[in-house]
Amino acid sequence: MPKQPNKIIKDRKIIDDSWSVVSDDVDKNDIPADGDIIFSVDFWVKNQKHLESRSNGRLGLMLESTDEINLFSDNLGLFDIISINFPAFADGRGYSVARLLRERYHFQKEIRAVGDVLRDQLFYMYRCGFNAFAIREDRCIEDALNAYNDFTVTYQAASDNLNPIYRRA
Repeated sequence: MPKQPNKIIKDRKIIDDSWSVVSDDVDKNDIPADGDIIFSVDFWVKNQKHLESRSNGRLGLMLESTDEINLFSDNLGLFDIISINFPAFADGRGYSVARLLRERYHFQKEIRAVGDVLRDQLFYMYRCGFNAFAIREDRCIEDALNAYNDFTVTYQAASDNLNPIYRRA
């Protein structure tokens, strides 16, 4: 029986994930010629020319919270997705990375939260600029969709609404 595709939440819907993650130990000649691939910043730095020469498939970048955006900021237009890894529920550095990508670098494509991603975080991640989420495998993805309805009023300005509550009509 074929393996079921992984499911993610993107733009408030559950969809099949079409992206494959390429590990850092893969030789550049073994990178799949077709298909959508995600790779680390280190892999990008070492194999940029080879990755740019792929003609079939989209490119995506996997960020750790310690990665420097300036290592790839000049090439943001090449990426259709930026995945930000949350190594632990309590590690909030990825929120800041997403906000920087949206607000300072004007990245308008998919920003996906991966790793230790739980329902409790989705509403806040969305406000910081995430529009896709790979929910932890031991959690219910259908229940995670309800996170968008946890709060009806927000006070602060954020990536999803640049005006604080006192400036809204």
